[in-house]
Amino acid sequence: MKPIVFWFDPISPFAYLAFERLPQALEGCSYSVDYRPLLFAGLLQHWGQKGPAEIEPKRAWTYRHVAWLAHQHGIPLQMPSAHPFNPLQLLRLCIAAESNRRVVEAVMRHVWRGGADAADAARLEALTRELAPAREVTSGAIKAELRANTDVAMAQGVFGVPTFECDGKLFWGLEALPMLRASLRGDAWFDGPAWAEANAARPAHHRSR
Repeated sequence: MKPIVFWFDPISPFAYLAFERLPQALEGCSYSVDYRPLLFAGLLQHWGQKGPAEIEPKRAWTYRHVAWLAHQHGIPLQMPSAHPFNPLQLLRLCIAAESNRRVVEAVMRHVWRGGADAADAARLEALTRELAPAREVTSGAIKAELRANTDVAMAQGVFGVPTFECDGKLFWGLEALPMLRASLRGDAWFDGPAWAEANAARPAHHRSR
């Protein structure tokens, strides 16, 4: 059984779609999943990137694209009433409630089904009661664990969500699920020179900031 780390932030619709798609995409493979929450905004800051919603044409395209992908895969999706939103409470809740598939499913669907405000205090309180976390969501230990998760992810080269980590390799995005499946099924391409050589090209020009 191959262990997979699923790095995610529920603020990302692509992370939601990948979460919902994962069992079908990896059907027949032997694997286990460690659902690891991180702060996507921390990745953006670390790598000097803007989020999709911070660039207006990209925001419009992203929302249309995820609506199409949800339609294509038959996954229910309604945009929350406000996006982006502050996901810290949800991320900390995932950790406090042990971040298994049941917990992550409840958090993801809280955001991406129904079209309500994901950060609404009453809804967050109801979700917390439903998940009954064993640890205090607002404790310093939970906050430190989320920071540590984000730091570990950045150190390993994670730059976006969702990212799947398996056998020391990173697979980014919903579209990478077929690659992850092939790797799990032992495709020799991943252990031969092609994987390493694909990263050999270097840019000849760097734009000034």
